[in-house]
Amino acid sequence: MRKVIIASLGAAVLALSLPASDVLATVNGHKITKTDVQEVMAAMGARTTYDALPENVRKRVLDQVIEQQLLQQKAIKSGIERDKEFKRALAKIKGKLALDVWMKKQLDKIKVSDAEAKKAYEEHKSAFKRPETVHARHILVKTESEAKAIIAELNKTPKSKLKAKFEELAKSKSTGPSAVRGGDLGYFGRKQMVKPFSDAAFALKPGQYTKTPVKTQFGYHVIYVEDKKPAQTIPFKDVKERLKQNLKMEKFKEKMQKLAKDLRAKAKIKYSN
Repeated sequence: MRKVIIASLGAAVLALSLPASDVLATVNGHKITKTDVQEVMAAMGARTTYDALPENVRKRVLDQVIEQQLLQQKAIKSGIERDKEFKRALAKIKGKLALDVWMKKQLDKIKVSDAEAKKAYEEHKSAFKRPETVHARHILVKTESEAKAIIAELNKTPKSKLKAKFEELAKSKSTGPSAVRGGDLGYFGRKQMVKPFSDAAFALKPGQYTKTPVKTQFGYHVIYVEDKKPAQTIPFKDVKERLKQNLKMEKFKEKMQKLAKDLRAKAKIKYSN
């Protein structure tokens, strides 16, 4: 599938998409809203919303924004807007902001139909295939005799208590890092584990365990399978919106590249060197 890489439209454009919000404070007549605070949080890299913060944290964040506003007011009163350096910086920001807002408007104009997304899905269907996976636990020990002793103990365990017993043994006897999780390795594909381990795990049915130790370069394993998922193709409905967004960004990139090329052809450009 074609991959699309688009440069960020900038924090200013992100701010445009934020919903109108209530006034949180007034500083010398200037209103500070949730949107203002959210912009500051976004600029600082926050991945949450103001409302989602604990009350004491919201107060600290708001106080920081209030202090920032007070300093801004102080800077403006000082006459900094007449400073040459300020004017140069403002001109640069103005151009960048104009580009960001304009590019967002251009992006919003681009539409992608369900039919286009479906066509892309069918053309690149192999990208949506997921291999067979298995959810397994294991107990890793240093010697074959230790592994056999664990298997013997599992053999005496009723089927209804097998999983709990396996977890208990993994926590107490396994030398692997998954011991603290009861030997849980989660879901994995055939190629994600060393071949002897994968072959043994995928040969089992859910609820079964290896009756003989499995040897790898790490030691001897006893494996228990919790679940298996067959190979499958992700349905179109589950990826449609993501596909449409990718296609939209691709169209946008192509449009901007063509426009830049046309503008360049008409422009008078002179290199200094």
